[in-house]
Amino acid sequence: MRVTHSIALATGFGMAIVGSFTPLAAADDFPSKDVQYVIPFGPGGESDISARLQQKYFEEITGEQLVVQYMPGGGGAVGWSQLSDMSNDGYRIMGSNLPHIILKPMGKDVGFQTEDLNNFFYFHYSPDAILVRNDSPYETLDDLIQAAEQTPGAVTFSGSGTYSANDVANTRFQQLADITTTYIPFKGTGAAVTALLGGQVQAEWGYTTVAANHQDKVRMLAVAAEERHPMFPDVPTFNELGYDMVGGAYRGMAVPEGTPEEVQQELSEIFQQINENPEFQQEMQDLGFVLMDVPLEEMDAFMAERQEVYEATARELGLID
Repeated sequence: MRVTHSIALATGFGMAIVGSFTPLAAADDFPSKDVQYVIPFGPGGESDISARLQQKYFEEITGEQLVVQYMPGGGGAVGWSQLSDMSNDGYRIMGSNLPHIILKPMGKDVGFQTEDLNNFFYFHYSPDAILVRNDSPYETLDDLIQAAEQTPGAVTFSGSGTYSANDVANTRFQQLADITTTYIPFKGTGAAVTALLGGQVQAEWGYTTVAANHQDKVRMLAVAAEERHPMFPDVPTFNELGYDMVGGAYRGMAVPEGTPEEVQQELSEIFQQINENPEFQQEMQDLGFVLMDVPLEEMDAFMAERQEVYEATARELGLID
């Protein structure tokens, strides 16, 4: 994996520099038509935002359109459960999110198994963060903790589904801070943000990207990264405040079982080339994203490492025995 921008935050995965990109040979006829990119969440979240940014560069590289579609439900499970039934010619790809695709099948039957997703590229990471509205009485993380201590369960959080990075972060933080809050899962980050801004909840388990996109409306109390994010130098990390929390959401792409290896490789190279475009990198940085490269040839090792980490987390949080 290679973090492609200088603001790289800890990902918990060993870094290996990827070699320079070689453009696809002119003789390759893939893609020769539009590629359908299915986001297993509703519009407005990080998966959607990054996909929209990728569209321009996908067309520049391939001459074809990257058509974004949505299949929300079950915190991503509805889409992932249907991936295996989709065409496996490379013209249907789907957003793939960690820890969701590993943790969800651990908790219950959600219609898919982790191995059902053939991941071909992972391209960014965003650390968990606690967000409140600018007019919130919670000026600091300690303010929020004190409110939760005084009235257990009264502080409500929105987040992007059950067994998502947000859900795991909420459970983990409750244990570390010895508090009880109420977590309300929504169908993606976009809906969770809407709930926060609309006053349906008092706080949100979101990401640095949410804070970057709504700087005039929200305040970030703490970020689950090794170091402070350069866009938010005044926001402390959880570690600084005494809570051992580093984590977040990784986002990539997958294809159905049976998709030809050479097609997966070409898709991986296309999106890696997008990641290496300086203009795209700047756009992603300005939105609070942290770019990373996990191409097809490194995917097995990356997923094995993530599987081990999330299994340990799931046991710690009581999600599995």
